[in-house]
Amino acid sequence: MENNILEKKHRKVHIKKGDTVKVIAGDSKGKQGRVLSVLISKEKAFVEGVNMISKHTKPNAQNPNGGIVKKEAAINLSNLMVIDNAGNATRIGRKLDSNNKLVRYSKKTGEIIKK
Repeated sequence: MENNILEKKHRKVHIKKGDTVKVIAGDSKGKQGRVLSVLISKEKAFVEGVNMISKHTKPNAQNPNGGIVKKEAAINLSNLMVIDNAGNATRIGRKLDSNNKLVRYSKKTGEIIKK
């Protein structure tokens, strides 16, 4: 069998690193934060201050005493909506601008979303 048959098709990602997003489902529903990183293959993202977990760590060079560390866990992209320039949660569309460059825009207001 060829490798490309076994590869999973990924849908287009509407969220980028640095976007401000709002959580629309789950335990952290209603919280907002900045996207720290996106895992495209798993369709998940890490959002600052959202979906916090307690991780037990052994002593190491960075944390000589060890203990319990609070950190962000990955959250599914389907549970996130981008916040546009006006501060509203909105769906994202893509269109060509005057320079024939693909840009993201807010489907609510029609404004181009800047990072």
